[in-house]
Amino acid sequence: MWIEKDNRLVREFKFRNFVEAFGFMCQVAIVAEKMDHHPNWSNVYNTVKIELTTHDAGNIVTDKDRELAAAIDRLAD
Repeated sequence: MWIEKDNRLVREFKFRNFVEAFGFMCQVAIVAEKMDHHPNWSNVYNTVKIELTTHDAGNIVTDKDRELAAAIDRLAD
């Protein structure tokens, strides 16, 4: 579940291992590039933490962030 915190949408995803986590990040990268909206994220072993904010709008959460969050959720299902 995405949480809005400090003008960001934040979510953590857990996978069985590093390969699954990295594969997920590759899928997100393709979607994000197509949307021209790139996440702030980190990966440690099986955990991927994603933060979404719209820099062009003054670092606030916008519909662009919500659309990318929904697309990421579809990848995680």
